[in-house]
Amino acid sequence: MRVRHYPGDAGADEGRVLATDVAVADSFVTQMKGLMFREEVPEDFAMSFEFDRPGYRLIHMLFVRQPLDVVWLREDEVVKRATLSPWTGTGVARADRVLELPAGGAEGVAVGDTVRVEDGAG
Repeated sequence: MRVRHYPGDAGADEGRVLATDVAVADSFVTQMKGLMFREEVPEDFAMSFEFDRPGYRLIHMLFVRQPLDVVWLREDEVVKRATLSPWTGTGVARADRVLELPAGGAEGVAVGDTVRVEDGAG
């Protein structure tokens, strides 16, 4: 799997890969734990939190040791992007998917852009 960013003004073929190592937090436990307690987050890593429908998704940084870029998506459209500080950062937005990347991993991603989690084939 990989995460690919398509800027709002780019053509469909101009996507940029943000991460090639993607973990999916698809259970209550993995969503609650997220990236807490990790010593480091590799440069090409992303964690994808997937939900059945849009809702207000709160991300907290308690027990997260490094800053993260967080991207909230609704039907693959970026509705919010923020860099959250270790231990104290929080953010919330209405989304059906949330992506966590190492700080700087979502550089250039803006509200209105498209970000997709792809299977990597093709």
